[in-house]
Amino acid sequence: MSELQMRVSDEDRERTAQQLQHAFTEGRLTQPELEDRLELAFTAKTYGDLLELISDLPAAEPRVGELVELEPKNGNLKRSGDWAVPRRLRVSSKYGSVELDFSEAVITHPVVDVELDLAYGSAKIILPEGAVANVDGFHSDWGATKTSDVPSRPRPGALCLVISGRAKYGGLTVRYPRKRWFTH
Repeated sequence: MSELQMRVSDEDRERTAQQLQHAFTEGRLTQPELEDRLELAFTAKTYGDLLELISDLPAAEPRVGELVELEPKNGNLKRSGDWAVPRRLRVSSKYGSVELDFSEAVITHPVVDVELDLAYGSAKIILPEGAVANVDGFHSDWGATKTSDVPSRPRPGALCLVISGRAKYGGLTVRYPRKRWFTH
């Protein structure tokens, strides 16, 4: 399933409505055009439906937290604990490995896109329990892609990570947190 076919949230509909209203205030849309498009925006079911309404308008200014690009030069990259996850995360690493632990992160989006561009390193992604991960868009030239019992189909109410990109000499592992055993 492409991202354009994925179902949208109320927040996505509201964001599109705000972009339409902004275009109206700039004189790009007439009152009847605005009303027609707003009606369609609030009844939209997929990202493709919303994109159709704004494709002839200038792109909105990127919102803070929408896209974050991380590019460690020669070391490893690790994000874990209580960190804010953007809607889109792009990670480029030439020599280091990448570990993204989403298990305790603050995630406000139902779908998070993670794009990896790795040359000589591998990536490990740790999901919160119940989350799903689609790795169909990820390719490794000389490594393996392991998903350790992580489902790939979206589920109602569950976080969905869409992982794309490539690794030249490394692989990708996607898993849930390890179980901790405590003794008294």
